[in-house]
Amino acid sequence: MAMKLSFIVAALGGELRGQDCDIARLAPLDAAGASDISFLANPKYRSQLAGTAAAAVIVKPALADEAASDGRSLIVVADPYLYFAKVATLLHPMPAPRAGVHARAVVGEGSVIAASSEIRELVSIGRDVRIGERCILHPGVVIGDGAVIGDDCVLYPQVTVYHGCRLGARVIIHAGAVIGADGFGLAWAGDHWFKIPQTGVVVIGDDVEIGANTTIDRGALADTVIAAGAKLDNQIQIAHNVEVGAHTAIAGCAAVAGSTRIGARCTIGGAARIIGHLEIADGTHVGAGTLISKSIRKADAYTAVYPMATHKEWLSNAAHLRHLDQLVNRVKQLEKALPAAQEHKD
Repeated sequence: MAMKLSFIVAALGGELRGQDCDIARLAPLDAAGASDISFLANPKYRSQLAGTAAAAVIVKPALADEAASDGRSLIVVADPYLYFAKVATLLHPMPAPRAGVHARAVVGEGSVIAASSEIRELVSIGRDVRIGERCILHPGVVIGDGAVIGDDCVLYPQVTVYHGCRLGARVIIHAGAVIGADGFGLAWAGDHWFKIPQTGVVVIGDDVEIGANTTIDRGALADTVIAAGAKLDNQIQIAHNVEVGAHTAIAGCAAVAGSTRIGARCTIGGAARIIGHLEIADGTHVGAGTLISKSIRKADAYTAVYPMATHKEWLSNAAHLRHLDQLVNRVKQLEKALPAAQEHKD
C-alpha cells in the first residue's frame, strides 16, 4: 500500500524535510531501497546512514542535518521508533471483517453476534455468547457458554475462550491461546488431591494483546484480571486470581503464580518467574530469567540472574557458593578476633 510522505506526515505529524515522494514499504537502513522509508532510533546504527538507499529516513532533530547531507528526504520527530511503529500500522492496516457467519460454523442457542462481525469456518460458539461489532474469529476458535467478546476483537486460529470469560474492545489473541482454563486449585485430603472448583472467570480489558499459546487461568473465587492496554507475549502462564495492571508488558515464557498482583506500566522479562500472593509496584522492571520471591513495594529495575560464563567457570563458582555460609561464619569470627589481635600488636 504505497503512500506519499506528505500523506504520512499529515496523518501522523512530524516535520517533512526534503522532497515529497511515494513510499511503498518500511525497511532497515542497510536493506532499504529507493521506494522505502527507514528509521534511526538506536545511535549504534548511525554509521548506516551514509550507505542507505532509503528514499526517506525517520530521525531525531539532533541527527537531521547529518541524515540529510546527501539530499535524502526526512521525517523529523522526537521518537523515531514510536513513529516507525505508527507508519507500519498506516502501511499495513488490519484487514476489515467480511461480515457474516460461515455455514460451517456452529452457533449455540441464545448467542448474539453483531451483523458486522466475521465468523469463519469451524468456529464453535456456545450458548448465550455475546460478540460485538467488527470482530474476526478465525477457523478453529472455540467460545464457551456465556462468554462476552467486545467490539473489534481478533481471535486467531485455535484460540479457546472458556465459559463466562469477558473480553473488552480491540483485544487481539493469537493462535493456540487458552483463556479461562481451571486454575491449579487443589486441597490435600490425606491420601489424594481434592479439586477446588474454579468459580471465577477471566476479565480482559480494552486494547490487550495476548501471544500464541499463552494460558490465562480463571479465578478460584474472584476473577483473574488483565487490565486495559496490557501486552502478553507468547507461551506465558498466568495463574488463577492474578491481576496484571494497565499497560504492563510481559515477555515470552514468563510465569506468574496465583493471586499475585502486578502493577501498571511494569515490564516483565522473558522467562521471569513470580511466586504467588505477591504485589509488584507500578512501574517495576523485572529482568529476563529473574525469580521474584517476595513483594516489590518500590518501583525499580530488578535482576537476579548470573552473567553468562563458560561451563568450567560456572562449576567453579557453584562450588564456592556451596561453601558461602561457612565463609561468612569465618569472616565473622575473624572480625571478632581482629580487635584483640590489634591490641596485642600495639
